[in-house]
Amino acid sequence: MSLNILISSFSVDDYTRFIYFLTKKNKRKDVKNIQLFKLLYANKYSSDEIYKRLYPNKKRDAYHALRKRLYDSLIDFTATLNLEEENNEKIQVIKYILVGRSFIQQQYFSYGLKLLNKAEYIAKEYQLYPYLNEIYHIKIQFAHAFDELDLEATICKFKEYQQLYLAEEELTIVYAKIRENLLQKHYLGEQVNFQNIVKRITVEQNISIDETLSFKSLYQLITITSISAFVTKDYLEIEAFMMNTYSLLNKHANKERERFYHIQVLYMIANTMFRNKKFVQSLYFLNLMEAEMFANRKKYFIRFQLKYELLCALNLNYNGNSEAAIKKLEPLVKKKHEDAESILDIHLSLIVFYAQQNEVKKAYKLLNDLNHTDKWYIEKVGKEWVIKKNLMEILLLIELDYYEVFESKLSGFRKKYTSFLKDINQERVLVFLRYAKLYYETPKEIVSKAFHDEVESNFVWVGAKREDIFVMSFYAWLKSKMTNKPIYEVTLELISQAQQL
Repeated sequence: MSLNILISSFSVDDYTRFIYFLTKKNKRKDVKNIQLFKLLYANKYSSDEIYKRLYPNKKRDAYHALRKRLYDSLIDFTATLNLEEENNEKIQVIKYILVGRSFIQQQYFSYGLKLLNKAEYIAKEYQLYPYLNEIYHIKIQFAHAFDELDLEATICKFKEYQQLYLAEEELTIVYAKIRENLLQKHYLGEQVNFQNIVKRITVEQNISIDETLSFKSLYQLITITSISAFVTKDYLEIEAFMMNTYSLLNKHANKERERFYHIQVLYMIANTMFRNKKFVQSLYFLNLMEAEMFANRKKYFIRFQLKYELLCALNLNYNGNSEAAIKKLEPLVKKKHEDAESILDIHLSLIVFYAQQNEVKKAYKLLNDLNHTDKWYIEKVGKEWVIKKNLMEILLLIELDYYEVFESKLSGFRKKYTSFLKDINQERVLVFLRYAKLYYETPKEIVSKAFHDEVESNFVWVGAKREDIFVMSFYAWLKSKMTNKPIYEVTLELISQAQQL
């Protein structure tokens, strides 16, 4: 991780505490590490400008050594901070296990067993399965020395919690494999059947999706459902399962101690509600997410800020408040942040918002700022994002009447992505582009009843309630041309119709 990225994740409170940390650590008053940290945190200067400010006599080696010392200090500070904030129960369990085992090895068996029993009580309460496995392992190993220990009962407990621990590990493996598949650039839309995955895991591991699962396992189940919906675009199917699982997670003893994962879960639920056009519910979970982001001295605020702001803006825009949505995103477009994926999503969303308000030149200017190759963007955010970007560019070229560029872009898009779209059963994108081209070349035909009927019969719909909200956005452009209505008005009409079903 680079020095700049590490510092960019610091909250205001972290900033103040780190300067105090450096002040205590520094042996001389003239050291430059605090100056360097402040300049990097300001995020206004290039590396070369900072170097010249700190070392006008051109001591390049000294500057690099200073950066290395600051990096090491940042690592020490972050480690200390995390140890301070690590949940006390886990640390207490580790202490009891270590000291208990030491006593047993020195043949102070009763004292050792008492400490192991204390560790077991806490580990059970907070579902710390790896530690429970270690506790029972020690108890069984030295069972001959514990007169009061029921060996068979201990073995049964060991096997019971071992199953829960193995189930947790199995979910981790499945979670990792699904994420890996999504990130592979050659991924061509192979269906991820979430229900089958869950059924296989629960049967193999003999577990139930209930309160016995750890917080981490419940988080991973919700993540798998979210990934499944991302692939299939069927967020409606996962909503009930996600909410049932969240009801368990929300009552979990480790909810506050696992705030990082809790924030991600709240975001996934809010996103699912948004994709299902349930904006009130989505904003409710976003409010919960924001409260968690502010907790614990805003430790995770910067990490999740962009995702939170973008989803708020999307809810505002598709709920009829486009002006507020645009105002929310405009300051964020040029923001430097380690979350590059969210920055690009914000960029593309703002282009869509401008286009929906007929601010075509603004949208096109912003789109031209995305000047990397498709291959570069695919590696950063995937093919789906790149296809949306290309579709927006083609529509904006139509609006601006740049016919030659439009022809070139359309032809290039078809060559690059026709095979991929067919593989993932999204030929309707190609159908949409055919009608977009027809509108551009013969705009009068598009308003006829015959054309309306043809569009309805040739498009493959999954039902307005289930249809993806972003697919609706593109279709709204075509329908606005067919009905001679503003794009945004048509977009809201389509969403309203879906919400009433």
